[in-house]
Amino acid sequence: MPSDQPFNVIVVAQAGRLQYEAALFAASLRQYSPGFSGRLFVAEPQPGALWPRDPRINDEAVRQLFTRLDVEILPFESRHFGDSYPYGNKIEALAALPGGQPFVFFDTDTLITGDLSDVPFDFTRPSASLRREGTWPQIELYGPGYTQIWRALYEKFGLDFESSLDLTEPDEYWRRYLYFNAGFFFYECPHKFGDRFLEYALAIRNDPPGELVCQSLWPWLDQVALPLVIHALGGGREALEPGWLDGRTSCHYRLLPLLYAREPQFVIDALEDVSAPNWIKKVLKSYEPMKRMIYQGKGQKARALFDRDNLPRREQAIRNTLKRENLWLR
Repeated sequence: MPSDQPFNVIVVAQAGRLQYEAALFAASLRQYSPGFSGRLFVAEPQPGALWPRDPRINDEAVRQLFTRLDVEILPFESRHFGDSYPYGNKIEALAALPGGQPFVFFDTDTLITGDLSDVPFDFTRPSASLRREGTWPQIELYGPGYTQIWRALYEKFGLDFESSLDLTEPDEYWRRYLYFNAGFFFYECPHKFGDRFLEYALAIRNDPPGELVCQSLWPWLDQVALPLVIHALGGGREALEPGWLDGRTSCHYRLLPLLYAREPQFVIDALEDVSAPNWIKKVLKSYEPMKRMIYQGKGQKARALFDRDNLPRREQAIRNTLKRENLWLR
């Protein structure tokens, strides 16, 4: 059953690519989610000591588009991450949202393709995207295995490790362990979620367990902390029915060349429908990859390189093909 509880949606944007992705996201939400009754926020990091350059949205046409799409720009301060780890924006921005109100966070490189009001969220049980590969940890030949690494993290925060496991998957296979992509996540209160997210991320960054000695935390820190946060707050991998987000209602495409290469036709149709009106087109065309992929036909050229029924198993193989054809635009 759909959630009848109003909720807010947030993405984070700043100067450069993210401001145009956020514009496309907002346009798609307004087009395909007419039942959405919450507030749509674009969180914007403010200048400060952790940013060598002004990170704010710097295209006035984007700001005007946000006004027309009833988007609220939400300033927030970067106190812990900033330019050294911009993925931390999604952690620090949560403190600026209205407290005590359910929220769904999306990465800007997401397209809304259905009505979010139909999604059966249970905001008391947080979850996040299961559209991911086994990107972390990277197991070294003589180093700790998955169980040792993840157990050390759970024990660092006093969490029960065993109850997080998917026992249908084999031992030492990455899917056995709770792991998400941070492309979306949701909960009943952004402050409770954000406080825990910040606490865990800083503790892992500043004082990692010894079992992480062989592991890189860049850019994976948010995705290392996220399952711990979700588990601590009573959520998990089964908290949202599959097929909704990262399914028929949203698409985390990552980059436009990947969208054209691998996504179903209804996603392509939604993208080209949303980006067609002149008042949106004139803004998006300012970003060269959107201009070339959407409006100059490079996207369709990229799409013709792949058989959607027989895609390479690893994303890297798709990337390599696109790069070879000079279609890796970002």
